[in-house]
Amino acid sequence: MRGLISFTILLVIKVISRIFYRFQVEWIGELPPDPWRRLRILAVLNHTSLYEPILVGAAPLRLLQKLAWWGVLPVAAKTMRRKVGIFFRLIARNVVVVTRKRDHTWQEVLEKIDHRAMVCILPEGRMMRPGGLDADGNPMTVRGGIADILLAIDDGTMLLVYSGGLHHIQAPGERFPRLFKTVSLRLEMVEIAAYRERLLAQAGKEGFKKAVIRDLEERRNRHCPGYVPVTAPRSAEDGSGSERLTA
Repeated sequence: MRGLISFTILLVIKVISRIFYRFQVEWIGELPPDPWRRLRILAVLNHTSLYEPILVGAAPLRLLQKLAWWGVLPVAAKTMRRKVGIFFRLIARNVVVVTRKRDHTWQEVLEKIDHRAMVCILPEGRMMRPGGLDADGNPMTVRGGIADILLAIDDGTMLLVYSGGLHHIQAPGERFPRLFKTVSLRLEMVEIAAYRERLLAQAGKEGFKKAVIRDLEERRNRHCPGYVPVTAPRSAEDGSGSERLTA
């Protein structure tokens, strides 16, 4: 029943998104013959808005089914305290409320990963504000939680979703979205085992997390449509700290 409810909600979002928005989607590299069959991680880069469920409009029904029946979705406690938290709680099979600390909530996410699970994550861990930095005035770095997930999943594929951003639709702090805009995305499918082994060979186990952070930031800067990195003094965290998920 839970899967059916989640799938129905996702399907409604897809229909509404297709009515009010136009999607420009480009694949990077060769598209696998059946790209959704082995999908285990869905990572959205360039997190700019709580309205990112609009991206469901570009997703095939098979991907929505995987999210509804086998999805693991970590959501920050800060987000779940908002009214929109009720909505996020219903769009995946396992929605885990996490804090910004290295505690039992993140361990609960990892424990939900079984042989069929598909993890949906926003690796930057917080939203970019209109000035190009996060709410604390720091650059948009990737957090280290996705490295834990890459170590927890043996094989399958990771879909990297390079978002062009949604500030033109709704930026943090704005109340209502603007309609009839274009949403730009680039997609890249990566083999998890090969990706993990390459970075482990380059950086070793101790350096793996930082290698993942560096690689994903470079991919984001290169592939997200219209993305311009904004630099500012980093906070005490170097991207491998405890703030892991979404804001």
